[in-house]
Amino acid sequence: MILITGATGFVGHAVVERLCTDDPLQPVSVAVRRETGGWPTAVVEHVVGDLTVETSWDDAVQDVDQLIHCAARVHVMKDNIADPLAEFRRINVEGTLNLARQAAMAGVRRFLFLSSIKVNGESTQPGFPFSEGDMPAPVDPYGVSKYEAEQGLQQIASETGMEVVCIRPPLVYGPGVKANFLSMMRWVSRGLPLPLGAIHNQRTLVALDNLVDLIVTCLFHPAAANQVFLAGDGEDLSMTGLLWRVGEALGKPARLLPLPESVLRVGAAALGRRDMAQRLLGSLQVDIGKAHQLLDWEPPISVNAELKKTADAFLGKAV
Repeated sequence: MILITGATGFVGHAVVERLCTDDPLQPVSVAVRRETGGWPTAVVEHVVGDLTVETSWDDAVQDVDQLIHCAARVHVMKDNIADPLAEFRRINVEGTLNLARQAAMAGVRRFLFLSSIKVNGESTQPGFPFSEGDMPAPVDPYGVSKYEAEQGLQQIASETGMEVVCIRPPLVYGPGVKANFLSMMRWVSRGLPLPLGAIHNQRTLVALDNLVDLIVTCLFHPAAANQVFLAGDGEDLSMTGLLWRVGEALGKPARLLPLPESVLRVGAAALGRRDMAQRLLGSLQVDIGKAHQLLDWEPPISVNAELKKTADAFLGKAV
């Protein structure tokens, strides 16, 4: 039996679909906050409530061999919580480790944790991508909570023998994507002129299909046990290049104005938007060589193909 937490989320739901498509007879169960229904016939739903240190997982983890933990308090752009780090720790660290302890006691063999590239840090210098061997350097509360959860899981693995696999994805895009990527598609589809026509940074993204494929590979591959893997598409893009490709996928060429990066950074600083400028203008590259060497894994879908699927879903077309 395979259990997926966060099964109604962007990544979790795609994982359920993939597992059910690959093997309709594979027993799959999902853990959700509240009753949802609508799953394939073979899927068993467990309503567990919120992810906290008090959550009982007794029923959900029974007879489970592999567990994919996607549930989390996700990165929040404008967090109104008085103490964001404490709230991230309450859910992403304490809630995760409570689940892992109960899973180990129930005999779960492998626990796959969906972490974040933010464990490595917020940016890289061009040509010097993050790798699994780098010293973790999380900056924001979300990244800190994911790193602390990884550390706690590794300790549980050493104490119980349960195998732990951590995957750190960068920005994930695909059909149904929300947040900043959705805003970007809206800007391009409306033909808004954007001052991002001369940005030569390098960023690694990961297609939803590629991330799900890596998750499934790590779920079954013997060499994945107790390893950390970085996820990515195997192709890095500048912000200018990404916008051009999004426009092509939407069938509406992006209208880009070639303002110098230095001008954009000065303007962002004057408006108090340095963080936004870094996300748009800075580099964040990821080396996925470890997954290739250890698991013989290659991203199965190209950037252009996933962008087309994402754009078609955005435009309401069948995908």
